[in-house]
Amino acid sequence: MGWGWVGGAWTGRWLGRKVAGLGGGRLGAQPRSSAASLAQPPGAQSSPALRGELQGAACPFLHPASMASPMRSLMADLDRYVQSFRVFLEKSTEHQSMQEFVERHLPDLIASIGNGKSTINVLSVGGGAGEMDLQILSKIQARYPGVTINNDVIEPSADQISKYKERVAQASNLENIKFTWHKETANEYESRMNAEKKTKKWDFIHMIQMLYYVKDIPATIRYFHSLLESQAKLLIILVSGKSGWETLWKKYGPSFPLEDLCCYVSSADLPRMLDSAGLKYQLYELPSHMDITSCFSEGDKDGELLLDFLTETLEFAKTAPPELKRQVMEELRNPGCSEIRDGKVFFNNSLGVIVIEP
Repeated sequence: MGWGWVGGAWTGRWLGRKVAGLGGGRLGAQPRSSAASLAQPPGAQSSPALRGELQGAACPFLHPASMASPMRSLMADLDRYVQSFRVFLEKSTEHQSMQEFVERHLPDLIASIGNGKSTINVLSVGGGAGEMDLQILSKIQARYPGVTINNDVIEPSADQISKYKERVAQASNLENIKFTWHKETANEYESRMNAEKKTKKWDFIHMIQMLYYVKDIPATIRYFHSLLESQAKLLIILVSGKSGWETLWKKYGPSFPLEDLCCYVSSADLPRMLDSAGLKYQLYELPSHMDITSCFSEGDKDGELLLDFLTETLEFAKTAPPELKRQVMEELRNPGCSEIRDGKVFFNNSLGVIVIEP
């Protein structure tokens, strides 16, 4: 499960994409927030119950089957991880879907974030190598020409920050943008700001493909939501609850080997949390697909790499128990995961976008 493209990722938010030098992804290892959960209005579901409900529904991976499995996590071999991610990018339309969202919807979403301001403050939570960030900034520039933009980036990978800086150095029309990089995780940023007793407000915050390895998802959303200015927006992108990832991982997640705690969470899980917290938001679906036809050709190198990526398992085709492999391969052909067109199998890679109001 991954997001971004090689050398200039959509957004890197966790060790998985970072160490691979890519940025962005469904599975990685960002340390989790330890802050309190989302504030609840009177009569709303309690935060412990909310966390338990979410983790029970969306984090089925602390399971004896996964602990006992002889299979190894794909993250155990970062070179192969990079290879599998490259194939994913070649075979999927994910970055095109994100680009289309930025072009079609972002201008309206940022239409009022800078009204009456001489400076606009943007926070990128897990900026990776900056590809997505620069596209977002270009839209803000177009809406508010001449206005100074402070763009802060929370990014734990030194390699990704280096790539981001190279991208900025090579770009044009960034004269009014000041970049500040914070080599830390989201949790470290929160802890540092609290220790320094600072509460900086932001006009636009984006968290793209970064909630999968956050243990306390409500707390993470609560904290960054608390930093929004009165006209600001918080943008979150996750896999869609209608995607093939939802079907595959809800059913077979306990059987896949995972390092650390993986929280499979999709856009379908967030409305319950946001409604309980009394937050206003908008939902968008971004259609995307991935050609996984090669997965069904025994011995096909690209197909085996895609299977590794889909299951986050190193050499899944060779190491998975025969029955598990049979079931997963069958599932990948089913309507819940994929669509068969002209003899090809297209995995539903759709994304969900949540835009939260102050």
